[in-house]
Order: sequence, then structure tokens, then C-alpha cells
Amino acid sequence: MKINVCRVCGQKFFDKSLLVYKNMPAVAQNFPDEKSLKSDMGIEMKVYQCSGCGLVQLSNEPVSYYKEVIRAVAFSPEMRNFRVKQFGDFVKKYSLKNKRVIEIGCGKGEYLSIMKQCGVSVYGLEQSTESVSRCVKDGLKVFQGFVKDSRYKIKNAPYDAFFILSFLEHLPDPNSVLGGICDNLSDNAVGIIEVPNFDMILKQNLFSEFTRDHLFYFTKDTLVRLLGLNGFDVIGCRVVWHEYIISAIVKKRARISVEHFYKKQEKLKLEISRYISRFKDNKVAIWGAGHQSLAVMAMLDLAGKIKYVVDSAPFKQGKYTPATHIPIVSPETLNLDPVAGLIVMAASYSDEVVSILRKRFDKNFSISVVRDYGLEIIR
Repeated sequence: MKINVCRVCGQKFFDKSLLVYKNMPAVAQNFPDEKSLKSDMGIEMKVYQCSGCGLVQLSNEPVSYYKEVIRAVAFSPEMRNFRVKQFGDFVKKYSLKNKRVIEIGCGKGEYLSIMKQCGVSVYGLEQSTESVSRCVKDGLKVFQGFVKDSRYKIKNAPYDAFFILSFLEHLPDPNSVLGGICDNLSDNAVGIIEVPNFDMILKQNLFSEFTRDHLFYFTKDTLVRLLGLNGFDVIGCRVVWHEYIISAIVKKRARISVEHFYKKQEKLKLEISRYISRFKDNKVAIWGAGHQSLAVMAMLDLAGKIKYVVDSAPFKQGKYTPATHIPIVSPETLNLDPVAGLIVMAASYSDEVVSILRKRFDKNFSISVVRDYGLEIIR
């Protein structure tokens, strides 16, 4: 069944395909032998672009062996020298010495052997039984498997770093794979993710670069977008290896800490409580019925402790504050039904409100203002 929506964001493709290639090789690996020539048939291959995220991709189904990594270029001396420097710099820059690093889709361990020389505890994950056996025979720590979703648990996880090289473009559900990888990493884990460079393919007019094995054709922008959607912050992205490869350095996105919100809330609650306690008989009002002041009233449990809320917007007057049910009145009420204390909660308009209070209203009541740092007593 051919795909008609983006495998990453779920949006529709542009109506017209970018390219249609007929009688294309059905596979780029596992070539037919003489016995299977009669059954080997060319296929139609269509290239589309997502109208939402812009990612270019095939509408074809993946090849049967997409979970396995098959590479030959790793045996190139030039590539080996490149990886030695790249991995060494990566380990040094992110202080990975003696830390646990895993390659997702490690093939026969060609890159694991290089990473192992960098002083890390290196592991691999590979689907191919034959490749795993080869790795184990060579003394490499490799597990058989494939990260299919976030529930997949890799042995010896969590890992401090990972790398996935020229494999992501083969996978029909990159969101699930990346999400699964992320869930098997330590909190501050980093990684190297590489894919073929579609920007270069466009620039060099390389019409023959399309293959059924590669479902996706990433530019820098679309790769960064994919990684960001799946729990990674991209801290570096550059073109390497004669412009053929986009190489991204990523960091597992940290959960934002907001514990200080609670501390500030408790501090303000205590300050306002002390302020209100200075006055008797519920003689304190609030100026401002904006969303921030409404939230403060609710969070600080000011229902029954405030006489009324002043707001200059006529459509709010005569109503009540949501959740706390404090009456909202016009500014003139400050003269008609005076209070002893007034708390200004008008955000960026607070200083303007204080100026109005000083000019137009009785100067006998106390004024305080909720600031970023807490409650300020004006008078």
C-alpha cells in the first residue's frame, strides 16, 4: 500500500509528485542471482514532498530488510580516518571517556571498532543475526534487536551517548525509532545522527541518488525539524564527507524545572497574607481583573479575604472573579465604599495604576503592588 501522507508529521503531500521513476530497481541490496532473474521486476517509484513539514520522501513501502544495516563504505581508508577524528573529537568534547555509548544499527561493527578505540564502553544494536554473530566473534558487545517504539528497552540502558549513521533514512517510522532511542538515554545524553544530504543532491542535480532503500531525503531544515519533534535539541548541524552527509549533534531535551514557581507562589502568599492581616473587617481590595491577577487570587486562596476587585473595563464590572467569586467594581467604588488597603495586580500597567490612584483617589488607604520579586508596599 502506497503512502499518501507524511510519515513524520501526518500532513498531506502536495497533490503532484515531484518525480516519477519507472522500472527502478526494487532493492539496492540482496541482488538477484541467476535463478531469481525471472522473478525480478522493476518498480515505479514516486517522490513526494510534504505540504506541512516540507520533508521529501517516497510513497513506496520500505524494503524487506530495512531494519538491517548493510554498509561497505566503512572499509574505505579515507572514511576510517574521518571517523577516527570525528569520534575522538566527539568523545573529548562531551567528556564521554569511560561512559556508555551505543550505535543504533551497527551492521557488522565497522564503526563500533573505531569508537571502542576512543576509550568509551561501546555497545551496538543490530537486527541482522549474521551481523550480530560477526560482531560478537570480533569481541564487540552487540545486542540483536530493533527500536520499534518508546516501549522498547535496550539492554544495559540508559546510555550516555549514541550514534546512528546513514540508517534513519531507511526507516518507515522515524518518530517511533527516535522516541525509543530517547527513552533509553540518560538525562544529559548526546548523540550523532547522520543522513544523506538532499541539499547537495538538489544542488548537484544528482537525479540518480533516489533508491527505494532510502524512504527519506533530508535537508538540514527537515532533519532538524524531525529531531526536534522527537525529544532532541540540535546543538550542531553541518555538512561533512564531500557534502554527501548531514551530520547533526544532538542532546536529549531536558525537562524544564519549574519548582521555583511554587517557591515564589508561597512567598507571595505569605507576603499578601501579612499585608491583609494589617487591616480589619475585610477592608482590602485588589486592582486588576486580568488573567494574571485572577490566577493569583485563585492560587493564593483569596476568596473571602478581599472586599472587591477594581477594574476599569466596563464589561467586567458587575461580574465576579472566576473561581474566587469576588465582586468586580468600577474605580469610583474606592470613593463610594472605601477600603484601608489596595493591592495593585495590573502587570505592566501597575505603575500607571499607582499614578492614577495618587491623583484621583483618597490618599488615606495603603497601596501595595505585586512585582516580579514579590509584594512592594508603596505607602
